[in-house]
Amino acid sequence: MHAAPMEPEADTVLVVDDEALARKWFSRTYANEFRIETVASVDEALQLLGRSGHRIAVVVTDYRMPQRTGLELLQELQRQHRHLVPLLCTAYADTDLAIAAVNEGRVFRILQKPLEEAAARQALRDALAWHRHRTRESALHESRVLAMRETLGFLAHELNTPLGTVRGYMAALRDRYAAQASGEGRAVFNEHRAGEVIAAIDSAERRALYCQSLVASFVQSARDALPGAVEPPLYAGALTRALLAEYPFEGEERDCVALEPRQDFRLPGRRDLLYLVLCTLTKNALLALRGVARPQLRIEFGRTPQAEPSRSAWIRFIDNGCGIAPDILARLTLEPLTTRAASGGNGMGLVFCRRVVQAAGGGIAIHSEPGQGCTVTLTFPSTEDART
Repeated sequence: MHAAPMEPEADTVLVVDDEALARKWFSRTYANEFRIETVASVDEALQLLGRSGHRIAVVVTDYRMPQRTGLELLQELQRQHRHLVPLLCTAYADTDLAIAAVNEGRVFRILQKPLEEAAARQALRDALAWHRHRTRESALHESRVLAMRETLGFLAHELNTPLGTVRGYMAALRDRYAAQASGEGRAVFNEHRAGEVIAAIDSAERRALYCQSLVASFVQSARDALPGAVEPPLYAGALTRALLAEYPFEGEERDCVALEPRQDFRLPGRRDLLYLVLCTLTKNALLALRGVARPQLRIEFGRTPQAEPSRSAWIRFIDNGCGIAPDILARLTLEPLTTRAASGGNGMGLVFCRRVVQAAGGGIAIHSEPGQGCTVTLTFPSTEDART
């Protein structure tokens, strides 16, 4: 997934004034500090903004102009170019005009003609600073919205698979229900092999519990984010134990998974997202172990020795599966890649994991050779808040 190239930062002040001498004076006075463009009317200003408005940050408009007034321009800016910071420059500033400029045009500041150079210069500095602040806030908001959409999409994918399996089990049970053989208070199911029905019920229950655990984790994070709420500390040991207790292992899969704690530590970041990361890595490892004669998945967590110059904490997944080809390994956490598209894989799992761990100040490293298994290591900033 490649980010779109960023637009250059808007840094231009557009001056709208029907008086040629006023435009010339403004440019000559302030061009030593600001990038200035001038136009003679509201229509010219709107045409310029339509062509290259991405370069404009601040609009300084006169009020008294033929055809259309500065207040009309301010109203148009509110409709079409709300990202711009408007200033109204007038020699006719009365109470009614000031109120209209603020209420209808959302004017940032009103400047009195003739302009006092130092005050106007400071107003331009403040307006540009405010534009930069709003631009950063807008970008941050868009980034958060994108991250939320990605997270919800990935969560929906993770919930969809086990829920689809539950529905499949229920449909199979319905098909095997022998209605004609049922007596009052008793149900009869046809089985191809003994214990098949109860095994399907158990497997469906595990998957339902797993979906509940994912939803509950996100609900708890929402509660922890409420004003006044105190988010409880999150430790690697507690999170990995919750993983092993709640993950919907198939058949004998749980028997091949071993937890090897070294030294507990406090995790940064949100529990719901980190839990989803651990679930994703577990699922990937178990899929890689299918068909292996003696499958093994080892989950370790600990911290680097205190004597090392750069301390870090880590959670590691080590399997003895089929391994990963070098050409795929080099791109695995950078773009959506999957070898399981036919079974519903979308390749977003490790990309999502990388983003979550990086947002928590950590990183993800994958080491593998074909036929030699795979080791996935999540690293986190080390804190002194640790438990042995």
